[in-house]
This record gives sequence, structure tokens and C-alpha cells, in this order.
Amino acid sequence: MTDAQETAADSSLRTTGGAPPDDVEPAPIPLLEPRDGIPPVVADDASLAEVIAAFAAGSGPVAVDAERASGYRYGQRAYLVQLRREGAGTALIDPVACPDLSGLGEAISGVEWVLHAATQDLPCLRDIGMVPTRLFDTELAGRLAGFPRVGLGAMVESVLGFVLEKGHSAVDWSTRPLPEPWLRYAALDVELLVDLRDALEKELDRQGKLEWARQEFEAIAQAQPAPPRKDPWRRTSGMHKVRRRRQMAVVQELWETRDRVAQRRDISPGKVLSDAAIVEAALSVPANVHALAALNGFGHRMGRRQLEQWQAAVDRAKVLPEAELPQAGQPVTGPPPPRAWADKDPVAAARLSAARAAVSALAEELNMPQENLITPDTVRRVCWEPPVPADSDSVAAALAGYGARPWQVEQVTPVLVGTLSVRS
Repeated sequence: MTDAQETAADSSLRTTGGAPPDDVEPAPIPLLEPRDGIPPVVADDASLAEVIAAFAAGSGPVAVDAERASGYRYGQRAYLVQLRREGAGTALIDPVACPDLSGLGEAISGVEWVLHAATQDLPCLRDIGMVPTRLFDTELAGRLAGFPRVGLGAMVESVLGFVLEKGHSAVDWSTRPLPEPWLRYAALDVELLVDLRDALEKELDRQGKLEWARQEFEAIAQAQPAPPRKDPWRRTSGMHKVRRRRQMAVVQELWETRDRVAQRRDISPGKVLSDAAIVEAALSVPANVHALAALNGFGHRMGRRQLEQWQAAVDRAKVLPEAELPQAGQPVTGPPPPRAWADKDPVAAARLSAARAAVSALAEELNMPQENLITPDTVRRVCWEPPVPADSDSVAAALAGYGARPWQVEQVTPVLVGTLSVRS
């Protein structure tokens, strides 16, 4: 670490989530190079074994990050994994060349992993055998501490006083070989992650929120992978315009055809056919290839063979028996949309309005986003079907049953008890 880096890091926390600094802040320092230089990319078993041994012998938490190729490739697999640990330095690993990192995951299994926005990276890390047992999420810590901007660059700047270059965040990380500027960017992403973690821990402790954060981190570490989404084609952008069941069938056929093509070619589905084009075809239900080619999204750059592929999908939807057409809506497992409450149950609507106002006031008092204090879905469920009697014990049990952590139950129960008796 350079002298400038030492000075800024030693200052620990430059600003808190809500309090202004006492003195004028020094100008942030651009972080241009990793302190140990850019390490070579690990792309063979022998090099991986050396990294595993080094990180197993290191000390303290392990900074972990992963880069995906969202918008370029099919799926959300990792194309680069970055780690840093005291005594081991920084490692950049190519998970395409080394697809099984379970040995590395086991070597640091009992160690605290430090990630930024952990829920974004954990699925792709899990796919290559890396699953933490303990973690610290610096983005979530920033939210709980009340920071208005919680991106990694913003946090590093406001907390540690460094400016991270973020120009390569949206590049195609499946590119091989990876350019040196990208590798520098990737190494810098884990350069100060542990320093950031240490400063945020002190700030959370100062605010009396450290135990809250620990409960949140434990919940993330213990969470099971989400099951595959049912009918993912229903999330096509612009789907709200599609009203008729036959048109929905067109969306489904085009979406599923696009997904198969994208998976086979290993490219982002949006690069095969846009959502807007799918919706356009569903609303028009073109009679033939000529009519399809006249629609937006199926223009002159699309070849005859491709047009025939999409028209075949439309034709399959056109001849689908009425009984097999998609239903207009999905089964609702929870409360109805809040906009419908006033008509369906005015008393419940009044409860929800009062509860939202109370939760909002409490979140402001605690200096954190409402959704981190308690999920909006949990509030809706409790207000739609409040426990009987709506006393502290039953409300606390209901919140816990919906997955609220103990600290959330303790904070939110008193304000919800006071609102669940609202009648009008």
C-alpha cells in the first residue's frame, strides 16, 4: 500500500450515513494500481493449487468478487473470480479454464467472505463450487448504516477516501484474453474490500446496528437457492399490453424459441430477439413471413430463415387448442395488489395505509431504507390477514413466520400492533 493509501485507510470512516463531517474532507485519492500489481490470471490446475494453498494459509477475512457477462452471454455464469486475503495477496481466476473451484471454496469455507451486494454474486459462485458459511456484505452494511449511495465506488470514496475507476463494469467478461485494463479494474474491486468491511463494522457498532447486520448476513449465507421461476415468459417487458390468451400464447412460443436459440448459441436472449419485437408480434399475430417482416424488430437485417423460425412459433400459437392457451393471470398466493384493497376490503386498506406510514417513520428514525427494515410484502401479508388477537406476541410470531429476522421483529412489532386495530 502506498503512503497515500495508508493515510486514507487509517482514517477509517470518513463520513457516516447521516452525520456531516466535522471538518472539510480531503480530496479523494484515485486508486490506479493494485498495491501488489496485477496478478497473472489463474487458468490451469497447477496455478489453482498454489492459490488454494496460499489462501488456506492466509489470515483474516477473504474479499470475494465475480464478473459475469450479462447482456452478452446466456445465463449468469462467472467469467472471472477475484479474491484477496492478508498473507495471500490478490488472485484472479478464470472459471472457464478452471470450472471447479470447490477445492478453493473448501479451503476458505470457515472464513468470513466479504462481498459487495452478495446476493448478485452468490448464485454464480455456487455454480462453480464456492459457498460461504459466513459473510459480510458491504453494500447491505451501507444500507443499514444509512449511506445514501451504496455502490462499491461510492462507498469506497465516502468511507475510505479513494476513487475506483468503474468504466469496465459492463464489459463482456467472456472475452479471452481479458485486456490488462479490465484485469486491473477487477483486481482493484477487491483491493480495499476488507478495509471497507472493517470501517463499516465500526460504524454499525457505533450506531448500535452491528448485531442487526450480523443477523442479515447470516440469513443471506443460509438462504437456499431460489427455485426456477414458473412461466418466465410472463416477465417479458411490455407484457402488460398483451390481453388476449391467444396473444399470450404467441409470447410464450416466441419467448421459448428465443430461449432455446440463445442457449444453443450462448448469447444473451435480447441479442437474439428483443422483448419489444415479441410483444409486437403477439399484438399483431402476423399471418405470414411477409407480414412478420413488416413489424418492428423483424426488419431488413433478419434473414429469411430466421423470419421463418419466428413465424413458425407464431403459427404454433395460432393453432393451439383453446383449452391449452395460457390463462390470463397466474395463481395469486398472497394478498391482492394494494391498488385493489380499497374495493375488496376497505378496512384492510386502512390498516395498510397506517402501517406503511408507521414503518416509513420508523425507518427514517433509524436512518435506513424501509425495505431493509421490513419487506413490503411482509407488511402487506400481516395487514391483509392480521393475527387474532393482534397483540405483540401474535404479531411478532407472524413476522417471524414470514421470515423477518429477530431484530426486525423487535423493531417493527410495536408500530404494527398500533396500526392493525385501524378500522377506517
